[in-house]
Amino acid sequence: MGFDALREIESVPPGRWAVGVSGGADSVALLLLLADRPDLYLHVVHLDHQTRGAAGAADATFVTELAGRMGVAVTTAQRDQIEPALPRLPANPSARYRQVRIALLRRVVSEHSLAGAILAHHADDQAETILLRLLRGSGPAGLCGMTPRRRVDGLIILRPLLDVRRRQLTEFLLQRGQPWREDLSNQSDLYARNRIRKWLAKRAELVEPLLHLGEACRRLEQWICSNAPQLDERFLARSLANRPAILARESARRWLIARGSPPDQLDRAVLQRLTTMAADAATAAVGQFPGGVTVRRRRGVVSARLSTQVSSAPPAFRATS
Repeated sequence: MGFDALREIESVPPGRWAVGVSGGADSVALLLLLADRPDLYLHVVHLDHQTRGAAGAADATFVTELAGRMGVAVTTAQRDQIEPALPRLPANPSARYRQVRIALLRRVVSEHSLAGAILAHHADDQAETILLRLLRGSGPAGLCGMTPRRRVDGLIILRPLLDVRRRQLTEFLLQRGQPWREDLSNQSDLYARNRIRKWLAKRAELVEPLLHLGEACRRLEQWICSNAPQLDERFLARSLANRPAILARESARRWLIARGSPPDQLDRAVLQRLTTMAADAATAAVGQFPGGVTVRRRRGVVSARLSTQVSSAPPAFRATS
């Protein structure tokens, strides 16, 4: 088989879980691996993005029939059945489809009292993510890549295959005699992810260094989050200005989130504005930040007008996926 299947999926707690299955090799392999665990109840979830016509419908049929043969519950849906209920969908197609998939998973998990969702992202996906974020100028938080466990708007997402290479999953399916569906849109150069995948496929020696970079950034992020001080609602500007920049940005991030700023809008440039505002009395004394948060500096004290009621401080370790 080329890898220890039991070891890869033993991180999944016993219980009832949704499994995202597109019909491709990765997700079909995940389903078969999980089905070998007698302590798991599985519910397959498939979304037809309605971008590939008959091929997309055939994928849904393939997944439904596979689940039926395995005796596994299945829910399939089309994008236009989910999308209208979602507010403020992003313009970027990949981001929009991802949001629709998460919404479908969340609905199935809620309706069937499941613990969360399991996805088939693997080591090659991880390397692609890290390289893509590196090219976009991400800092250590982004370069951590995807995490094995994450909570998204209350939905627990597990990714137990992040240490497994793509070729190992296809070899596993070939040994099992299990076919899968090929999504030809994955060959399109219209999407940055596909271009990165093709580029890396010709430079396989870079995958492991990229994974090592992700792990190093994860350890750095853990250190940052453990050492960055928590700021009071009103704090002395010098308490932020006198910190090393890497810790000051983390403290600024937590403080803005607690004031109501959306975490996904707090990039390096936004955090740098706040740390500069605290460090340089010559800068503007009032600034606008994501989420409608107005920050003021007066007589060396920084405060904000709250845009939302906050509940608690953000978690210490925040690596994104």
